[in-house]
Amino acid sequence: MTTAPLSRRAAPVPTVVDPSQGSAPGSAPGGLLARARGIRLSVPIDVIVSFAVVAVVLAFSLAPALFTSQNPAQGVPADKLQAPSAAHLLGTDHLGRDLFARIVFGAQSSVTSALVAVAIGVVVGGLIGLLAGFLGSWTDTVLARFVDVLLAIPAFLLAVVIVSSLGFQTINAAIATGVSAVAVFARVMRSEVLRVRSSVFVEAARLQGGSTLHVLFRHVLPNASRSLIPLAVLQFGLSILVIAGLAFLGYGDPPPASDWGLLISAGKDYPRAPWLVVWPALVTVATVLSINRISRWLRRTS
Repeated sequence: MTTAPLSRRAAPVPTVVDPSQGSAPGSAPGGLLARARGIRLSVPIDVIVSFAVVAVVLAFSLAPALFTSQNPAQGVPADKLQAPSAAHLLGTDHLGRDLFARIVFGAQSSVTSALVAVAIGVVVGGLIGLLAGFLGSWTDTVLARFVDVLLAIPAFLLAVVIVSSLGFQTINAAIATGVSAVAVFARVMRSEVLRVRSSVFVEAARLQGGSTLHVLFRHVLPNASRSLIPLAVLQFGLSILVIAGLAFLGYGDPPPASDWGLLISAGKDYPRAPWLVVWPALVTVATVLSINRISRWLRRTS
């Protein structure tokens, strides 16, 4: 008695999935929902407080007139150097100007200039790292040496040199801070591109006939740029600190501007009115620490 040979079935070919394109085709939505329900989302209290502090500072920068009716540039000479009271929550300066109003209106300049600095670092540095990591060869060598030169110069010193060349204004301080951050973004972006470039889904996209630009902007860039988000948040806080330091040294807008660094610089000349230094410094430190905490949380959860 002979038995018919068993037919051999071909092994299923695994499907290559690009992480940027979502779940694999044919996957059950119920399975994803079940896995999502199993994830416990918990935000630490200090992160919530940090978000609240950053939200208040952003509200100050967007609509300062909603938080105070005082004029930050004009004061009453008879009210000069008054301690914090019900009439002036954080006291007044040597010209009788309300310190709370000056801090609130100064947030607009500090936040805007920091955003400009981060935008310059992300765009320029990200582009350099993207081209260096994806093209390789002599392009990688030239761009890598350029980044090494930027990293060899202290960031604050480079910012001082640039703002001295451009002129003493807050926007120039923001540009100088952004240029000093280009090397950091370029280095991180290059390392991420090198990692993503050797992935299976990138090779599959090439084998399917994808052009270089299609592979670069459709597959490599979305997956490599994820690590830049926590870095950009961290750089945002660092930019506020650097721009405040430049304003403290006189490299920002001149008086009657109310940049936080300028407020600290003007207040140090009045040791009998410590609130002129304490409150702007506390606002600056609280903002930077909150942004740094959010950046660490994003890096941990990404």
